[in-house]
Amino acid sequence: MVRGKTQLRRIENATSRQVTFSKRRNGLLKKAFELSVLCDAEVALIIFSPRGKLYEFASSSMQDTIERYRRHNRSAQTVNRSDEQNMQHLKQETANLMKKIELLEASKRKLLGEGLGSCSLEELQQIEQQLERSVSSVRARKNQVYKEQIDQLKEKERALYAENARLCEQYGGIQPQPATKDPKEIQPYAESSPSSEVETELFIGLLRSSY
Repeated sequence: MVRGKTQLRRIENATSRQVTFSKRRNGLLKKAFELSVLCDAEVALIIFSPRGKLYEFASSSMQDTIERYRRHNRSAQTVNRSDEQNMQHLKQETANLMKKIELLEASKRKLLGEGLGSCSLEELQQIEQQLERSVSSVRARKNQVYKEQIDQLKEKERALYAENARLCEQYGGIQPQPATKDPKEIQPYAESSPSSEVETELFIGLLRSSY
């Protein structure tokens, strides 16, 4: 015969309830003792009967175990409060970053000429000054790139001239004329010009002498 599952509800009969309490209490105390012995665990068990009688079991000292529990509980509460504070801090940081992103997006749109209807005269002047500074920086960088390209071309010219001189000396013995013009004839570099050219009269090969 299969034993039915006991329903977990209050036993109405007082005698049956007391008998069940005694059996379950003894079984629980036995399990607590076995757990402490088999697993080397610190176990403390406190039971109050329906009439208020105390039953307890402690594998070591009940007071020490309770104090240890209190310390652990306080530590856990401190950790939880710390986690909550960190979470609040992260939320605040996220909100601040979102505000900064919105301000940067609005500033970007204004620099692109969008959303200027709500700007005051002072704000428009600030935007204009910022754009002028940006244009000046771009022009300065562009001029620097032009100068670097000119220097590279001059370096290539000197290398080609040296190679041409070596070939002429090896095959014809005629030295080529320098391709560099008089410094007075070189026009100064204009910053506003979109491009610059370097003129050379250099060629590679043997020079033909005219008779």
